[in-house]
Parts: sequence; structure tokens; C-alpha cells
Amino acid sequence: MTDISYATAPVAVREDLLAAHRRAWRRLAQAGNWWTGAERVAIAAEVRNAWQCSLCKARKAALSPYTIAGTHECISTLSQSAVDVIHRAVTDPGRLTQAWFGRTMASGEITDAQYVEIIDVVVAVVSIDSFCRGIGVPLHPLPTPEPGEPSHYRPATAQLEAAWVPMIPVEGAIGAEADLWSTGRVGNVIRALSVVPDAVRQLMDLSTAHYVPRDRLMDFTWGRSLSRAQMELIAGRVSALRGCFY
Repeated sequence: MTDISYATAPVAVREDLLAAHRRAWRRLAQAGNWWTGAERVAIAAEVRNAWQCSLCKARKAALSPYTIAGTHECISTLSQSAVDVIHRAVTDPGRLTQAWFGRTMASGEITDAQYVEIIDVVVAVVSIDSFCRGIGVPLHPLPTPEPGEPSHYRPATAQLEAAWVPMIPVEGAIGAEADLWSTGRVGNVIRALSVVPDAVRQLMDLSTAHYVPRDRLMDFTWGRSLSRAQMELIAGRVSALRGCFY
């Protein structure tokens, strides 16, 4: 198992950040709901590979990415649909459309829940890799996959609403999902991952360390080394640069 360390970082790294990154890296190597550990690590490798893909670069430069045909330069045996999701989500997320999502689902190569778990892995790897770049340390080696099969668990309460994928209703986080938003309040950007409950748990774990703990989200007097206003300014700028339409 690859152990994450920031011992050689040029700046001090909080212990809670290190712990959250270690948990995310351990989970990356394990079978999830719909992908094996080997497949999840392959997804992570494609996250990093996407930045070098010539097709992705051409699409990013085009007025519309949907006018550029071609095949991704991939380094895995994942399906073309899975690779397309990974590469687009990494390099040009602001121009994903529901029509594109519909075509991806119609291919029959991945399911809606597999799509959500891909996004889960993308978020974790991009977040931690960006942190490493930000503090000037090498990217962590990807972990060695662990054996095991996906659970194929799908929450019974998940249903289609306004999102492209099924999600658990605000009042539907019960039973095994009762911990997902125990305060009774949750944003749709979080609920959109809930057809894979562990994706919500990981997002909240990383968000607590990188951003704001869930129970302090509406407390605009809360801060760390930065004030909450400074944190929101940076968050807004990053969202704009990433093309976030949320």
C-alpha cells in the first residue's frame, strides 16, 4: 500500500489534511460499488493521462468540443465511454451536456451508477493532485489495487429528479444512508453523487479538510488561516476557472 507523506513539503501540512488524503488513497485501491480496485486505479491513471491527450487538447481549443471527432489517447483497458467521461470531466467539465450524457448512457458501455463512481474518483484524484501541485511536491504514486469485487449496492430510494442521474431525495437519507446529510440540509451538488453513497461520504471527508466542515457550512464567521470570506473568494475563482455552472 502506498503511504502518503508530506514530510518533505516546503510548507507545513495540517494533520487532518494528511489523514483525509490517506483515507482517500486507501479507498481508491479498494473495490467500490461498481468498479474493482484495479479499475478504480485505472480510472485514476486516466485522470492524470487526460492532460496529455491530443484529442482533449483539440476539443478544449475548439469553439465546441462536439465538433471534434477522434479517439482518446488512453493508457488503460477501460471502455471508450468510460475514458471519454474521465477525459472530458478532467479537461473540459464546463461544456458537458445532458445530450452528451444521454449518448454515453445509450452506448451501453457504462451505467449511470458507474458514471457517478467515475466522477467520485476524478474528484478525489484531481483534488489531491492539485493540492500537491499547489504546495510544490511530486504527485503521489497511485496505490496498488486491492482484491475484491464491487458491492453492486444501489440505494432503493434513489430516483430521477432534476439531475442527470438518480439521487436520494432530501428526506430519503434513511437506514444505511442516514448519515449522508444528518443535518437535514444538503446541496444538490452533493446529492448528485448519492446513488453511490460512499462517494458522498468521501466528498464530505475531503471537503471537511479542504474547505469547510458540513456543520459549519452556513457559519460565515468560521475560518482557518484564511477567513471565510477569503475562502469563498478562492472557491469562487476556482469554480469559474473550472467552468462550473452550478
